[in-house]
Amino acid sequence: MRERFRAGDPAALGEAYDEHARVLHRYALRVCGDPATAEDVVSAAFLEAWRCRRSLRPDGGSLRPWLLGIATNVLRGTAREARRRDAALARIGDRGVLPDFADEVVSRMTGAEQLAAARTALERLRRRDREVFALVVWAGLDYASAAEALGIPVGTVRSRLSRARERLRTLAEAELRARRRTGAPAAPHRPATEESL
Repeated sequence: MRERFRAGDPAALGEAYDEHARVLHRYALRVCGDPATAEDVVSAAFLEAWRCRRSLRPDGGSLRPWLLGIATNVLRGTAREARRRDAALARIGDRGVLPDFADEVVSRMTGAEQLAAARTALERLRRRDREVFALVVWAGLDYASAAEALGIPVGTVRSRLSRARERLRTLAEAELRARRRTGAPAAPHRPATEESL
């Protein structure tokens, strides 16, 4: 299928979508936390893959690592756009909009406190550690495939993943203790800041 995809065969694009779209969607959803954004990421990733299909190496197996690498880049752009949008909205100020109680309802669901603590902790990781964690743990790539997706050596994937797991465990435990101590509701998901990248 790789050769057919590179050659521009529309049937190969359909096969690639059927085979990999769900994995890309799960990966994007876990990274961004929003189903609609995850769908947009999948669409943009396949569009970009089709546009730059000639850059796909002719040798190799599954398209999954390559597609996940593209999805990672799309997610980076999405996070940048969200930061710009949030900054612009902050400059506009409050216009008397009614509050959205959805976050409060979600915070009362079972496990929401732990999920919020984990998401907050994940956002505090450096971007490169967060990306390796998401590709290996959430997307299920092996080290070599994650290295291919990110364009880095396998040893770098191993060291970043080890560092990310340890730091994530420490940060999530601290965040969960802080939330329980203060009785704070689950915080809504916010894109990572420049400092955490």
